Amino acid sequence: MGQSRLWRAVRRLADGALTVAITLLGLVALTFFIGRIVPIDPVLTIVGEKAPQAVYDRVFIELGLDKPLYEQFFVYLGEVIRGDLGTSFVTTRPVIVDIGRFFPATFELATLGIVLGIILGVPAGVVAAVNREKWPDHLIRVIGLIGYSVPIFWLSLMALLVFYARLEWVGGPGQLDISYQYSYTRVTGLVLVDTAMSGDFAVFANALSHIILPAILLGYYSMAYISRMTRSLMLEQLNAEYVLTARIKGLREAVVVTRHALRNAAIPLVTVIALSYGMLLEGSVLIETVFAWPGLGNYIASSLLSGDMEAVLGGTLVVGAIFVFLNVASDALYRVLDPRSR
Repeated sequence: MGQSRLWRAVRRLADGALTVAITLLGLVALTFFIGRIVPIDPVLTIVGEKAPQAVYDRVFIELGLDKPLYEQFFVYLGEVIRGDLGTSFVTTRPVIVDIGRFFPATFELATLGIVLGIILGVPAGVVAAVNREKWPDHLIRVIGLIGYSVPIFWLSLMALLVFYARLEWVGGPGQLDISYQYSYTRVTGLVLVDTAMSGDFAVFANALSHIILPAILLGYYSMAYISRMTRSLMLEQLNAEYVLTARIKGLREAVVVTRHALRNAAIPLVTVIALSYGMLLEGSVLIETVFAWPGLGNYIASSLLSGDMEAVLGGTLVVGAIFVFLNVASDALYRVLDPRSR
């Protein structure tokens, strides 16, 4: 009996690892071939448009672009497996080094955004479900619809205009004012953590004033999705027979909602939150561009405008791999929380 259970666990683990490997292989292939389809000549990015033909041909061969496409892919795949994502033509540094430098800013911004989204979205979804078709439900659904419908870059520009330019309640673009740029030591790459470690409250307060507005906008964006999904999951639970039984037993409505319905709705909600977090990590390009936030999204966008395809492909691949990891982690957590899925 014990060996059979162990064998099933090993087989599930092997199946999961195989699925992840195939998914990552497909991600690498998709990223590579899209990079070859994009009408950007990486050779011209390096040598310039006025370079002699001989120089162009030499760099073309050095980059391996003279080889068949399938051979280029296998070379690229081998480099990715070794952790080599190429060298950025703009920064002249390995792409993996650039990603390690820019990703902490995106991680910090997206993490604050998802925390705000959870704090606001889950209670809003519960309130909407409990007050179905009443004015709180309609109000929350309208607020969420606005979060879905309004382009995030327009909302970011309007927020900067109102809260920074007019009211001066928050800091402007960037992570810090210029006067504070060299007032702390970069250790983790997380500006709030590093400025707090410096012990200078003025630097920390300045960093907080810069990050709060983009974090709120990302939180609003994720709140719209989380509240909608929470409402749907709660409605499903509130209509279940065990909730009716709990009410017949005389339990208070608050107990029925929080201890019974919400507890069961929280299990699939884990996957919703994980996917929302992945969307913030990969979808913060516009926010980072508007706020000049030195994160991975801004790095990918500026690299694309510069024709630096090695950086674009490397950054896109890392973001996709993170999304796959979050999906796998949420599935594993779902199995732990819900015995029925096992």
